[in-house]
Amino acid sequence: MTSLLRLYFFIFLALLAFAANSVLCRLALAGELIDPASFTMWRLLSGAATLALLCFLQSVKSNNTAPKRIWSEGSWLSALALFIYALGFSYAYVTLETGVGALILFGAVQLTLILFAVWAGQRLAWLEWIGLLMAFCGFVYLVLPTLSSPSLLGFILMTLAGVAWGLYTWRGKISVKPLFATTSNFVRTIPMLLITLIIIDLNAEPSQIAQTEGIIFAVTSGAIMSGLGYAIWYAVLPYLSASMAAVLQLLVPIIATIGGVFFANEAVTLHLIIATCGVLGGVSLVILGRQKV
Repeated sequence: MTSLLRLYFFIFLALLAFAANSVLCRLALAGELIDPASFTMWRLLSGAATLALLCFLQSVKSNNTAPKRIWSEGSWLSALALFIYALGFSYAYVTLETGVGALILFGAVQLTLILFAVWAGQRLAWLEWIGLLMAFCGFVYLVLPTLSSPSLLGFILMTLAGVAWGLYTWRGKISVKPLFATTSNFVRTIPMLLITLIIIDLNAEPSQIAQTEGIIFAVTSGAIMSGLGYAIWYAVLPYLSASMAAVLQLLVPIIATIGGVFFANEAVTLHLIIATCGVLGGVSLVILGRQKV
């Protein structure tokens, strides 16, 4: 019972980090405090630095070599998925409204994880299918008032980001050392980041200058919400089915919206209550269905 509560606690921490990450991205990018390329750069670099420091401190306690342990975990495929997600999300975010962007992102994540599960031969119970559908309908209902026609480029970029995050999540299910695997993935994105920034710099017109506040948002997003949040997520993924990992992420916009109620004095509406009940009901059905498989 204690271990189960601990698992739920760490799942909640990871989802809370995802929700906070979404808020930080919105503040930085929608507020035009920083451009997408710079935001991605600071996010990935700060995440890699923070995680590397944590790995070093842990290795000192166990008398092991941190660089060797870091490089032995993670993979270039996972790093590529992480990089595509981070860059695609940042650029899509400035071309899409929040609601439609979230719908495209989480829809792509759900579809990717379910397809991976079916491809791997995992059987989903009928309750899981109903739960997934119910949770997704609750999520769509939540973002429905903010939906608008997306730009084609934004749609493509956010879809790629969702597929990449689905792949990154799926790869996390085989992670043995989540902290070192996440660190390795972040560190491996650095050469990809440098090449991309050179290409963007050579082909782009002069862009906005990143403001200090925007850089702070990006570093906080990378060092804490992305770095530590993704390490926690990798730690819990081996204990979750693909359907569970997919449906739980639909709680992220719910958590972000409820956070707005507590910290931004936003109103508790019937719309929010119905959407929350729909998503939570769907999650409950997925849990129940997984127990019966």
